Amino acid sequence: MSRLKQYLPITSWLSNYTKGNLVGDLSAGLTVGVMLIPQGMAYAMLAGMPPIYGLYASTIPLIIYAIFGTSRQLAVGPVAVVSLLIASGVGALAEVGTADFIGLAILMTLIIGVIQVLMGVFKAGFLVNFLSHPVLSGFVSAAAIYIAFSQFKHILGINVPRGKVHETVYQIYLHFSELNQVTLWLGASAILFIVILKKINKKLPFPLIIVLIGMAVGYLFKVDQYHVAIVKEIPEGLPSFGLPKLDFEAIIALLPLAFTIALIGFTESIAVAKSIQKKHKNYEVNASQELLALGLANIGGSFFQSFPTMGGFARSAVNDQSGAKTPMAGVISAIIVMLTLLFLTPYFYYLPNAILAAIIIVAVYGLIDFKEAKHLWKTDRKDFTMFIITAIATLVLGVEEGIIAGIGISIISLLIRVSYPHIAELGLDVKSKSYLNVDRFKHIEVDKSILIVRLDAQLFFANTRYFQDRLKLLEQKRGQLKAVILDARGINGMDSSAIHALKDIIEDYQKREIRFMMTGVKGPVRDILRRSKLRALIGEQHFFLSVQDAVNAFYNAAENQFSDLTLQTNETDDIE
Repeated sequence: MSRLKQYLPITSWLSNYTKGNLVGDLSAGLTVGVMLIPQGMAYAMLAGMPPIYGLYASTIPLIIYAIFGTSRQLAVGPVAVVSLLIASGVGALAEVGTADFIGLAILMTLIIGVIQVLMGVFKAGFLVNFLSHPVLSGFVSAAAIYIAFSQFKHILGINVPRGKVHETVYQIYLHFSELNQVTLWLGASAILFIVILKKINKKLPFPLIIVLIGMAVGYLFKVDQYHVAIVKEIPEGLPSFGLPKLDFEAIIALLPLAFTIALIGFTESIAVAKSIQKKHKNYEVNASQELLALGLANIGGSFFQSFPTMGGFARSAVNDQSGAKTPMAGVISAIIVMLTLLFLTPYFYYLPNAILAAIIIVAVYGLIDFKEAKHLWKTDRKDFTMFIITAIATLVLGVEEGIIAGIGISIISLLIRVSYPHIAELGLDVKSKSYLNVDRFKHIEVDKSILIVRLDAQLFFANTRYFQDRLKLLEQKRGQLKAVILDARGINGMDSSAIHALKDIIEDYQKREIRFMMTGVKGPVRDILRRSKLRALIGEQHFFLSVQDAVNAFYNAAENQFSDLTLQTNETDDIE
């Protein structure tokens, strides 16, 4: 039964479902379902697809996630950043809005789903670690700006080609004389109205309210007569079942972008799911199962004309605040959208595109992470640099290029950090009588004849050269060096390259009659030293529990009074 609950989390909450749960789920499901209607249509337009596909994406995937997902409050559906990636990536292979474009977008959904399922099966969620928080924050912030600028043409009523931010600005400048004042009035009024509504009450379904007003205005004043772009006819009925058109060449072309979207979508979803779960603590979010759930939701959705769906920040927050107790809230949201597809689509005919663009602009503005940029500037300039480079690359080069640049920066940063670990020279602190970093503390006593070094990292092929160079540099600052003590408390492992390097260091010291000692060596590292015969080369009498023990032993040896009481020769003395 436990294994069934692991792979079918619905069995863990459905068997204990209560009337109280239903009340909360019903309230949340209705609220999020109402949000999904205008939001789904807007994000479909952002993705370069007819609005109806945003509603399709808000049905079957939600039900599948409710069955397999471990989060009780995560609200799955179309999200802005993924929609933008679809438009830019698939748009490179087919003209936006065409049947070929729609077919490729649905195929992309299937590919993303398969990738996420495979990642879940093989426990490959760790790959999201290559998207560091500053990089992801910089990308999302820049993507939000990119999205906002891409919608200005709908607000202004100007027909300009899709492009990068600076290209869009230039095209708007060239075509500004074509500005449609009625469209601008509708779009600007919608943005202002939504902002005011949010300040009055954040819980209000402002996207739905503005859509209803937009539909009424469009119908009463027949705004299409003023050359205002409107949604026009939306097909009635539920999405039909059908296999995505499989094209091997298209799959190969879409694979890199699909992998990127799979990672970004999962990163965003798991971040939201875990942040909300901390407030409830009556269940646990399982990362691998979340990958499976999102993957299966996308695979299932691709059979019903859906484009990729993920967990969204805003919807999940509203879902939680509205009282969602279980994933049943998502099922109720899907039912609301289905009822809309069956009975209400004709009423969207006169809805101006500018209204949907206004919803997108206000939504993505909240994704621009000003607070994180300020925080990184104050606390970590390196991470701030990663944030800025990723953001600029996204704005100037493009969305796909920006995330590739961000991943590259993350990897380079990781390589730099592991190749140049923290190495501290230690000295005796007069006040605490402990050995501390001489560069960080005052009142440190240093015996010029003893070099005490602490390495705060695993010693392996990427950093052995740096370790050797640092030892030589520190030695050059001394006069007649008689002993080197390596504080190994921070060393968790060694590879063969480290063993060879350490052997060369020890043999060099022995030739020059410099005593080499190690302190605080952990059990696994002592095992490696033993197997490689370095322990014998160093000598049993040169292993100690603490730096002070090693220093005392050195002084005692100098007086021919070497004390056996401080030796770390007993196997039970290992620091495990």
